[in-house]
Amino acid sequence: QVQLVQSGGGSVQAGGSLVLSCAASGRTSWVDCYAWFRQPPEKEREGVAVIGRGGVSTYYADSVKGRFTISQDNAKNTLYLQMNSLKPEDTAMYYCAAETDRAYCSSTYWARSAQYDYWGQGTQVTVSS
Repeated sequence: QVQLVQSGGGSVQAGGSLVLSCAASGRTSWVDCYAWFRQPPEKEREGVAVIGRGGVSTYYADSVKGRFTISQDNAKNTLYLQMNSLKPEDTAMYYCAAETDRAYCSSTYWARSAQYDYWGQGTQVTVSS
């Protein structure tokens, strides 16, 4: 099993920055990629970014490219999402997730939330205009 515990988030004005963290524990050696998802109010969950094992590959949703950066600290088993130039449309509940099948970490499949095996508890991000 893999446990994911999130921290960070909160409220910020448009143009501001926030950092989300996700601490992983348990059988982290099983994990082939970590991802961030978000779910705006009354909308479906959507992929934000993913990072492969060792940080070799990353993919981003078009809506956050150039503004968000996904990274990981392997020594601390912690995943991060640096969010800059935040917009009101970034308002959502943000979740980290872990996938143990490398086939689902590709550019084609990474944003499919149903395939992920483990999830963090979620953290709210609110961006005001």
